[in-house]
Parts: sequence; structure tokens; C-alpha cells
Amino acid sequence: MAVHERLVPDAPWVEIVATDADWDAADPHLLTAMFSQLVLIRTFEEYVLDLANDGLVHGPAHSSIGQEGGAVGSVLPLTSQDTVNGSHRGHHQFLAKAIGHVEPKGIHPTEPYSDDVRAVVLRTLAEICGLDRGFSHGRGGSMHLQWKEAGAIGTNAIVGGGVPLAAGSAWSHRQAGTDAVAVTYFGDGAANIGSTLETFNLASAWKLPLCFFVENNQYAVSTSVTEATGEPRLSARGPGFGIASFRVDGMNPLAVYLAMQEALSHLRAGRGPTLIEADVYRYFHQNGSFPGSAFRYRTKAEEEEWRARDPIDQVVRQLHRRAILAPADTAAAVDQAKDLLEQVGAELLEPLPGGKRGQRRIKPTEWPDPGFANVGIRGDLREFDRARLVDGVNSADCEIGEVKFIDAVAAVMRRRMATDESIVVLGEDVHRLNGGTNGATRGLKDAFPDRVLGTPISENAFAGLGGGIALDGRFTPVVEFMYADFMWVAADQLFNQIAKARHMFGGDDEVPLVLRSKVAMGTGYGSQHSMDPAGIFATSVGWRIVAPSTPFDYVGLMNAALLCRDPVVVLEHVDLYATHGDGPIDDYDYVLPVGRAAVRRAGTDATVLTYLAMTNYVLQAVDELGSVDAEVVDLRWLDRASIDWETIGASIRKTNNVLIAEQGSLGPSYGGWLADEIQRRFFDYLDQPVQRVTGAEASPSISRVLERAAIAKDAAVVAALREMAGH
Repeated sequence: MAVHERLVPDAPWVEIVATDADWDAADPHLLTAMFSQLVLIRTFEEYVLDLANDGLVHGPAHSSIGQEGGAVGSVLPLTSQDTVNGSHRGHHQFLAKAIGHVEPKGIHPTEPYSDDVRAVVLRTLAEICGLDRGFSHGRGGSMHLQWKEAGAIGTNAIVGGGVPLAAGSAWSHRQAGTDAVAVTYFGDGAANIGSTLETFNLASAWKLPLCFFVENNQYAVSTSVTEATGEPRLSARGPGFGIASFRVDGMNPLAVYLAMQEALSHLRAGRGPTLIEADVYRYFHQNGSFPGSAFRYRTKAEEEEWRARDPIDQVVRQLHRRAILAPADTAAAVDQAKDLLEQVGAELLEPLPGGKRGQRRIKPTEWPDPGFANVGIRGDLREFDRARLVDGVNSADCEIGEVKFIDAVAAVMRRRMATDESIVVLGEDVHRLNGGTNGATRGLKDAFPDRVLGTPISENAFAGLGGGIALDGRFTPVVEFMYADFMWVAADQLFNQIAKARHMFGGDDEVPLVLRSKVAMGTGYGSQHSMDPAGIFATSVGWRIVAPSTPFDYVGLMNAALLCRDPVVVLEHVDLYATHGDGPIDDYDYVLPVGRAAVRRAGTDATVLTYLAMTNYVLQAVDELGSVDAEVVDLRWLDRASIDWETIGASIRKTNNVLIAEQGSLGPSYGGWLADEIQRRFFDYLDQPVQRVTGAEASPSISRVLERAAIAKDAAVVAALREMAGH
């Protein structure tokens, strides 16, 4: 008969319970500060619900009423250098962190609020209402609250979306040599999200100073945690990843405080991440001021049972019992908080002209200027003012020779990492195999061992970690995706988080991240490893896109991408890696300017717009055909903000015919939007509609014959030019 031996995880998993002795031992100043924050946050949330009921909050108002104990108890032990982020229900965490920043010694409930506290409340309320004086000028609203100065690095509307970003913040703290930590708050729903679980693993493997704080409020909208998972004790997930984990009654702020103190001791000692599960309860429905029982997914009896354990009431009882505050003092503190909210509200609101008594509106002067809508999607590129810019190989002030493309890839990264200690490279196998699967990072791990990070196979986690590093600002991440198709695995981090961050948080946040990815069509890797992602990235506001086709261009464009303070995807094509072309012999410091295309061949009959490996196929096709004098423009920069309309327009006015040539499949084609835009801008100069060459509708498949049939090359360009010539 088989012997069964019980296995026990190495990481501890404990429940922390605050006893009467703990309440007796608690510093009176801690309890008064705790009470003050709880009352102010509760009063703030009640005021927000009142505004929402009056239609003065545009969009959702996810109340944290009932959950304040988890936020206040966990934030009080933190410093301004520690960072936090959270989810869509994050007012309480944001306020606790912001108040702790401006009043690090705590607010005493019998003293007036300081001007700094008043300013925090005013700016937070303004942001939730979508107003200009908010922290992000109203762009973030209720779900995207950020004040980096206070260590509040951003709440997040995507469930689990902020967890990988917090890992990037934690990595930056450690890499900078500090003992600061990051805390990421999320709920029971996010505990089952892939990005969260991937980050558990990554943080544990790298021993990051990151606290995963699960606010288990028992319901994801109306679905209970017992319905959603077979193990409703969500802290059980931690030990499976080697994470020291704690469970605590989140309605008891002192218990949460004690748990966070233990977690911080673990984190600051460099022992890796921690997980705290705080059992809390939201008194109201997912959004708005109705209780969950009104929607029949929970009972009034259940709600009353949780309300009987209200965090404010628990602290008040202890303050009275220990004679730290009298009942009159605690009552006056509540009144003072209400007065503050009324005063702050009066700055933002006014009576509705012609309305009924008590009706209010936002003061018109508080709204952002509508012209601000598109400001700050990307930076203004002032970082290039002092760059050593060159137009192309003919204007280069360095020795040029024949260079292998992949050698230029590795050489420019080695040079930049040697001259800029902020650059860090991460991705799958970048630290092994003599430079990853293609040699692009050759020699970097030996030269910069702490800045070349081989990651687990978890694009969501490490792309988001890179995003968190970029938003932190102390380091510049270069993230490698082994294949472009993997962007779909990390789509939330790439398109909801990294691409939108600058604009969403007010337009001033720099996001200096470079994403390297290769287009591998023609390698026999099939439908899931062969796509050209240019068309997808071009639809995402915020990304810049570069597509080098020569070794010389690769060096200059990678330097531009690393200098740029916006996220840039650098596309590489496997067809180019083994090719040779003009490139620098020993100078890797020049920069090709943003938004400058290259005319590879002058002509008068047709303009062919192309990029990456297709550039060479187009040039071959034009030479082969001979009868069409085509001008070939290598776009180099592909995003809407960076594309070179000056060069494109000059060519179109000369040739009056346009062909867009790309290799990738028809569906995610880059040329679709480009053709539309050209016909809008240059319609009067066109002798015929813009023509396009793309691959087939199907993605390339494994069969050599079928794969070749799905990819556009020189023959397709020849056919298209012949047809255009006969138009």
C-alpha cells in the first residue's frame, strides 16, 4: 500500500488576531491617527455617494465604505518612499496614502485639519468629479487616482491590471538600493486573474519587496468568493508560490496594522514578497448607494452582521475604554470631517441656476478645457534637443562598413548599457543561449549581470513589470517578446496600461519603455509565431513604432527609442538578422530623428511605401520589373504621431500613384489605416486609388508551400506595379 506523506509549503501561512492585550499596548497616538483617517475617509466616501446620487459624478463611484480598516491599518506603517497602487475601488487606499504623506505624524482628531489635508481632499474630490484641479486634471476620475509624490502610483480600472506594475515599482526600489517596498491592493476577483498569479510567481522568484494585499470583500460584483473558487481563503495562494502569507480580520484596523508590520519586517529584510488577505465587506453594491441586498445576492441579515463589526466603531470603543478620547471628542471629529467636505464641496459646486432648492451643479470654471482632450498622449520629444542626430548613412560622421544586422542589434545595446546605467533588459532567455534565441543580447549578461534579467514565461507579468519600472522613472526597461504574437498574451499591459498611462494620469508622466519583438514569418513556426504587429500597435494611442531595415538604421533607431520618453516598440524581422548592409564600424552613439522616413530609391511613376524586410523585396521587385520608375520610401517610423508625412507627401505629389507593400496578413494589416489617411490627405494628387500588397487573409501556417503562399514578397509587388502601370 502506498505511503502518504503530508507535504507542507516552505513559506509560512498564518492568521493574525489582535487581542485585548494588543489594544491595551497600542500607542494612543497610533489609535487617534487611525481614528482620524477612518473618519475622514468614511465621510469623504459618503459625500461622494451623495454627489453620485445627484448626478454630479460622471461614471462609476465605487464606494469603499466598510473597507476602510484594511486601507488605514495597512498604510499607517508605510513611508512616503513606499509605493502603493490599487484597483477601481481605491479611494480609501489613495486617501490613506496621500494623508499619510502630508501628515506623517498622523492627524489628531481634536485639532483642526491642516491646509495640506484640505488640499488632498479637495484635489481628490475634484479628480473623482473629472475636474481640472484634480490630480490628473480630471482624466483619471474615480478609478485612476495617482499622486506619485505621495507614493500613490495609480489605481486601476482593469481587475488585476495594476499588480504587475507594482512589481516594477518594487524592483526599482531594490535596484536603487533603498529599503522601500511596494504594496499592491486588489480584491477577491483579481486573486483569480492570470496577471496576478503570474506576478506572484515572478515576485517570488526574484524576491521582490512587494506586498500583495487582498481585500477580500466577499463579492466580485454579485458573485461570492465561495462560488468563484474552490479555496475561498485567498491567502492560501501565497504559500504555493513560496510567499509568506497572512490572513487577518480587515474590519479590525489594529489587526491589519500588526499584520502589515510583520510583512514589512519580512520585505525590508530582503526576504521576498508577502501576501496579506484582509477579510472586509463593502456595505453597498458594486457601484452606487444601494446595498447588495437590494439586488438579492446577499441578505440583510448578512449585511447587519458585518456592520456590527464596523472598523470605526471598533476603534471608537477602544478610544473610549482607554480614556484616550471622550465621546464628545469622537463625535466632534465626525462633525469636523463633515464640515471639511461641505467646505471643499462649496469650492467645486454652486446652486443650479433655475433649479429647485438644493439642486447643485459643478462650477463651469472647474471643468477642464475641451482642448485638453488630446494633450499629453505622448511627450513633446524635447529629450532630442541635444541628441547627436543624423539623417541617414550618407550624412553619418562615422566610419561605415558592411555589418551583419544581428551584430548591430547586440552592439548598440551593449554600448547603451555601458553608457547608461539606468537601462535594464528583460525577457525570456535573454540571459542564456549566447544572447537569446537569435543572439540579440549577446554578451550583455556577462557585462551587466544585475541588469539583464531572464524572466519566466509570463509576458503579462514581465511586460507589466517593465511598465512599472518605466513609470517609476529611475530605470529604462527594454522588454523582449520572443515573438510578436505574444503581445496578445500581454495585451492588457501593453495597450490598457503602458500605452494609456501618460495621458490617463494627466499627460505629464513619462513612460520610457522599449519593447523589442521580432516578426518571424517564413521560419515555419506557424500561425501563432509569425505575425507582423505593426497594424495593431498603430491602432493603440500612446505607442511609437520603429521598423529598421538596415544595420545603420537599427543603431540609430534603437538609440532614438532608448532616448524617447514614450513607449516605443522596435520591430525586427528574422529575414534581416543574417543579412549584411551598411552599418557603423565602431560608433554606436548617433541617433536617427523621430519621424523621418528614408527614400531608398528615387522615382517618378509610383510611390511605394514599405518597411522592415519588405523594403528589400520591393527594391528587388522594382529592379526586376524595370518598366516602372518607382520611388521606394522606407517608412522607418510607423505610428500616427511619428510618420513622415512630409516625405510621403512630396513623393505622392511627384508620382501621383501609391502602393503600400507589407508582408503580413490582411486582417491586422498596417496599410489599411495608412491608405485611408493618404486618401484623405492627398486625394487631389492621386491618379488612382491607393493600392496595397499584403499577405493572405490566413496567418502563415507550418507547411512550407502554404506558408509561402500566405506571405507577400517581391512577386506580389511586381504584379501590383504592373497593374498600376496599366491603370
